[in-house]
Order: sequence, then structure tokens, then C-alpha cells
Amino acid sequence: MVSARALPSNLVLIGMPAVGKSTAGVLLAKRLSKSFIDTDVLIQAEHGMSLRELMDRDGIDGFRRAETECVLAIGRCDNTVISTGGSVVYSEAAMKHLGSLGTIVFLDTDVGELERRIGDLDRRGVVRAPGQSLRELHAERLPLYRRHAEVTVDCTGLDHEAVVERIIRAVTS
Repeated sequence: MVSARALPSNLVLIGMPAVGKSTAGVLLAKRLSKSFIDTDVLIQAEHGMSLRELMDRDGIDGFRRAETECVLAIGRCDNTVISTGGSVVYSEAAMKHLGSLGTIVFLDTDVGELERRIGDLDRRGVVRAPGQSLRELHAERLPLYRRHAEVTVDCTGLDHEAVVERIIRAVTS
């Protein structure tokens, strides 16, 4: 059993699409008796459409603006796990705000595993430049994730329960 005092009040999960931020976030919140916020779900609810539809309508820049506005609208919260979209790291304002809310945890895995999990990038609605491969996107974002992370958890080859265990160990050590 993990002592609640040993844990940061809020945990913010960042990382590539399909790394497991949402699934691990829900499990982590349940395990630690915390609330859960998924910024992708907030964006969809705010705009009344899927992320893919929002990108198709407003383009990448419009989507990133909507993502930043959504993150900045998250007010003071306590005892919460926040799962973010993979592209949030492009916004300095959003990352600064998230950092003020809690401990930023980068969920990392190798790009080969991401390719197996994601499949069709367009169908999944991954925010990327036209024609950009997942490997190129990973190489572009990796330095941003690393720069903003207070804690990094390697999720390669792990199931969601094992990821939750690693997150707990990482933020309490």
C-alpha cells in the first residue's frame, strides 16, 4: 500500500499517442483514489466533435490552439491524475500550467511498439504534419517530452498494471 503522503497531489501524464496515458491514467486514479481528467475528452466535449473532426475542420494549428485553451481552463485541482494529448508539449503555456498543477510524468516507449499499437495514423487522429511518419513525429517530440518531464517511466513491453506500478514507484522514490 502506498502512503498518500508520499505521493504528489496531482500527476500529469504526457507522452506519445498510444503509449497508454488514458488507460494507465484511469487505473492509476482508481488505484490511488484520485480523480481523473483526460484533456482529449475535454476538447471533444467542448467542441462537440472528435479530435479528428476538429483537426479536419481547424487544421493542426487550430487544434493546438483548442488544446492549449482546454489545458489552460483546468483550474485548481487536488488529488487528480491528468492525462494529456500527445501534442500538448508544443505549447509552452500549457506545459507551464500543467507543471503548476502537479508532477509531470513522461510515459515513454520505443517507437516500434507505438507503431504496432497505433496502426493507421490518420484514422487514429494523430496530430502531425501531412506525410510525417510516426518515427519522424517521435524524434520531433522526444526532446520536448524529456524537457518537460519531472519523472520518466519506460513502458516498453509492459501491460497497463505494470505501468501503474512503475509510475507509483517513480513518483514516490
